[in-house]
Amino acid sequence: MKRTRLIAQAGMIAAVYGALTVISIQFLGFLAWGPVQLRVSEALTVVAMFTPAAIPGLTLGSIIANLYFFATGGNPVAMFDVVFGSLGTLLGAVWMWRWRKVTWLALLGPIVANALIVPAYLPVLLRSFGLTEVPVLGISLDASWLPLYLIFALSVAIGQAIVVYGLGLPLLVGFRRIGLAERFGWGE
Repeated sequence: MKRTRLIAQAGMIAAVYGALTVISIQFLGFLAWGPVQLRVSEALTVVAMFTPAAIPGLTLGSIIANLYFFATGGNPVAMFDVVFGSLGTLLGAVWMWRWRKVTWLALLGPIVANALIVPAYLPVLLRSFGLTEVPVLGISLDASWLPLYLIFALSVAIGQAIVVYGLGLPLLVGFRRIGLAERFGWGE
């Protein structure tokens, strides 16, 4: 019974996270998939502080959303995001579950994981879409990899922090206030 519950919870988390990611990218465009990564779905990573089912759920949701954009965009380089972007989500969720008793530290998980991983392939991904400079930041993509990595690490971290602390933390407080973990049998 417990395994079935975890699988069902992971599936629900994956569906909600994936859908919110797709919606974020549709409405925020380049701000949600470029060097800023303002994805409303990242607020849901706080669920990993309540249940280990969030680890596969968030990861699968990331894979599904990134595959959707790979399939609809027809850009083979977008597979980097499917693999490595989802790896960032996985590592962030594992970190959150591990440090769930220390809220400020747990919330750093998705921020740090994505800020270290996504900028490694982001210049290649942006160039594959025909960009020569970053529209939001006005930075030439012809620069060498290390300066781009460092700039993108900072911009991804800022975008992630805005969502995780600005939306995720209030969501976490609300979940705790209404006893959501107990209602769903999370953390058992």
